[in-house]
Amino acid sequence: MADLDYKELYEKEALKCSDLAGKISELEMKNEELEWNLGRIKGNPLWKMTSPLRKCMHWGIRQRDRLRNCGSIKGVFQKMDQKKLEHKAMRQFGTDSFPTQEERAAESATTFPRMVKISILVPLYNTPKEFLTEMIESVTGQTYANWELCLADGSDAEHAFVGETCKEYAAKNPGKIVYQKLEKNMGISGNTNACLTLATGEFIGLFDHDDVLHPSVLFEYVKAINEQGADYLYCDEITFQSGNLNKMLTLHFKPDYAPDNLRANNYICHFSVFSRELLDGTELFRTQFDGSQDHDMILRLTDNAKKIVHVPRVMYYWRSHAGSVASGIEAKPYAIAAAKGAVAEHLKKHGFDHFQITSTRAFATIFRIQYQILGHPKISIVIPNKDHLQDLERCVTSILEKSTYDNFEIIIVENNSETAEIKEYYSKLLGYDYEKAQADQKTEGMLLSGEKGMAPGRIKIVTYLRKFNYSAVNNLGVSYADGEYVLLLNNDTQVITVNWLEELLMYAQREDVGAVGAKLYYGDHTIQHAGVILGLGAHRTAGHCHYKQARQNLGYMGRLCYAQNFSAVTGACLMVKKALYDEVGGLDESFAISLNDVDFCLKLRQKGLLNVFTPFAELYHFESISRGLDDQGEKAERYNRESEQFRTKWKAVLDAGDPYYNPNFSLDKSDFSLKVKN
Repeated sequence: MADLDYKELYEKEALKCSDLAGKISELEMKNEELEWNLGRIKGNPLWKMTSPLRKCMHWGIRQRDRLRNCGSIKGVFQKMDQKKLEHKAMRQFGTDSFPTQEERAAESATTFPRMVKISILVPLYNTPKEFLTEMIESVTGQTYANWELCLADGSDAEHAFVGETCKEYAAKNPGKIVYQKLEKNMGISGNTNACLTLATGEFIGLFDHDDVLHPSVLFEYVKAINEQGADYLYCDEITFQSGNLNKMLTLHFKPDYAPDNLRANNYICHFSVFSRELLDGTELFRTQFDGSQDHDMILRLTDNAKKIVHVPRVMYYWRSHAGSVASGIEAKPYAIAAAKGAVAEHLKKHGFDHFQITSTRAFATIFRIQYQILGHPKISIVIPNKDHLQDLERCVTSILEKSTYDNFEIIIVENNSETAEIKEYYSKLLGYDYEKAQADQKTEGMLLSGEKGMAPGRIKIVTYLRKFNYSAVNNLGVSYADGEYVLLLNNDTQVITVNWLEELLMYAQREDVGAVGAKLYYGDHTIQHAGVILGLGAHRTAGHCHYKQARQNLGYMGRLCYAQNFSAVTGACLMVKKALYDEVGGLDESFAISLNDVDFCLKLRQKGLLNVFTPFAELYHFESISRGLDDQGEKAERYNRESEQFRTKWKAVLDAGDPYYNPNFSLDKSDFSLKVKN
């Protein structure tokens, strides 16, 4: 029997592979044809002559799309006002944020229980004199005095002024600036490692030779070391146009420590300060990762850290000039390969095999990571439904016709439907008369699709006879699930990505992950869901970030282009292990309609699990078609009640702020707009 089962499974997989190979061959032929046609177009003299016109046209299209994203004429003026305020606000993150004389005196006079020495490592190589002096003076001007500046100089003979300048500053700051001229330039990794040999501090800080530190950064870090027991620290940063800190090109406000974000994107970057003990006898920078040596180091050290602290203030100023990484990764293409190698080694260390790391359209070093699916576990897709034939049929058809993953069951939880057409559709799904079978059953129970059904043995219809309660409906459906994984899915969704189940499952299968959510769009291709932010929106409960942005939008700092951690994801498409669902008690039925999904995700987060949003599982979500909006009458009152209940239950969590957002962002807008001080 076992041999027969094995043979049947083998033949089934062989047929599937053959079918997929045929589809790949067909797509390759179409691709070759398109490439040939594209080559003809680009080789045409007329195409080349019209290049300036096309550039102007595309600029116009981009401006049109930006205006459309505002939603209306009123929205355009609101956006313009916001941008004016943000432009004025930039100074609050630049020199206006520097301490006054009184603040400087108070910080300098502060005595902490642990007055740790921080050794700041700066590898030098042909540093322009202006950049060098600004860098050194940003250290000597710190309000916290127990620092050490370690300079290892690999400059060539034509840049002898680098050493002369360093020696002048060392003479003015005896015992605090340590300088060494290297026999040869060993690259950024080798030169930084040489700096480390000079360091005597308990904590190590990494600083680029052409950048600038905020005067209070060491004070804030030592404060966090004392108050929170931090052993790895980082802050927010800006990229500025060389010569003026207040001419800001990019403001990067970061989330707290988020492992999936860090694997896909070195968002931590500057200004990293860490306990020397985290190195544990290993190299600081490894030469095989030159160009992305900091990403490799951050991955290794955050793995070892006991308390990673993000200081949510702009305290690092990254200079953009010709040849710097800040001016574009294209200037250093070897950094891309090095970053992929660093992430790959990190993943192997964590026990992952057969993964793929590819660059995304956002940036060459922002990665898509595809994990291996372990085994062939069953997924139970739970869909609540009342009437709405068109919605349900579209949803179920898209699952059956588009999904490349085949080990799933669909559980439709029927809730007091009244129309004859939906009951006819149920009969079609089951392959027998639904109403007759239901009449025989008489109570809440389950009907299974037969041989004549659309998907024999794979569709269940569960009857829920009570008053509608989204949480209770889903909990009932899950109680009939045979799958190792549960996928909560709204009936007004439609699958876009053929491997959507695989994309969700590859994260849900990890031991450190709770819920996994997809990227959802309205019918007009604007974003409905791309992760949930706590406190966002008028009710200060939770809201969807990047709401109503265009599908092709890259998101704030590329955040719509890679899988990342969020406090919560929407229950409209949410995958979780069934064992975890049961362990946390499923959806809380006291949240009858709203916020039950966010509450569920926070229960998982409370257990120390990560919730993940992936943009690579895409569906349409024609939101609230089934039950309407919550902005009028009784529904609005109910939403207000559930919002108050949520705020009370999770008060401490909401007061602490969302760790995957940033306190410098507004809670009134979903597009990562700055919180502007008027």
